[in-house]
Amino acid sequence: MTTELHLEDSYAKTCEANVIQIDGDKVALDRTVFYPTGGGQEHDTGHLIQDGNEFEVYKVKKEGGIPVHYLKNPEGLSVGAVEATIDWERRFGLMRHHSLLHVLAAVLNTERGSLCTGNQIYPDRARIDLTEISELSNDKLESAIMKANEEIQYNHPISVRVLPRDEAEQISGAIKTVVNLIPPAVKDIRLVRIGDIDEQACGGTHVKDTAEIGVFTLEKVKNKGKGITRLEVRVAN
Repeated sequence: MTTELHLEDSYAKTCEANVIQIDGDKVALDRTVFYPTGGGQEHDTGHLIQDGNEFEVYKVKKEGGIPVHYLKNPEGLSVGAVEATIDWERRFGLMRHHSLLHVLAAVLNTERGSLCTGNQIYPDRARIDLTEISELSNDKLESAIMKANEEIQYNHPISVRVLPRDEAEQISGAIKTVVNLIPPAVKDIRLVRIGDIDEQACGGTHVKDTAEIGVFTLEKVKNKGKGITRLEVRVAN
């Protein structure tokens, strides 16, 4: 079992850990700050440091429920103590764009009843697929983008809480819809709250308040068919 520190603190950049298993270029740790690919968010990259030697982590994904760290140069790494360090610039970009998608989805859900059907989050951009906006004019869509930017500038705090599944399932609206899609074996639900405008089941990393997202722009709009529209967005550097 691996303790995933990013679930409690998205700003944790490094940690002391122990290598508990090595299988070729795949490494498991007893605790980690690395986020594994999931929920549309890309994995972290970084390094494991042992006895003064650096081992580059180029991919992290869950296998059998455990985060597995893929190394470019595993030769010389052994079971035992390491320091795990993420590429912070990459992580922070992922955090900003993930929080942005939550705000954007919240605004369009309030104004249009939109629901998110998929997303992809990169360090420098993101995309989200939404229902109920395929008939919006360019002016109305730009108005929604302006509203989302206004909400971001209000500097809503972003917080995390974990509830027993049965409690989370009592929450009405979009949260309940998402919780119902989570495998029944998951008994505790992690919820990400943005001020009073949104709360969603989410396992990703987020900034501490919306001001850290910064201003964003709508880069592209694509009709995906079946009433689904894809918005591609990017935050300013």
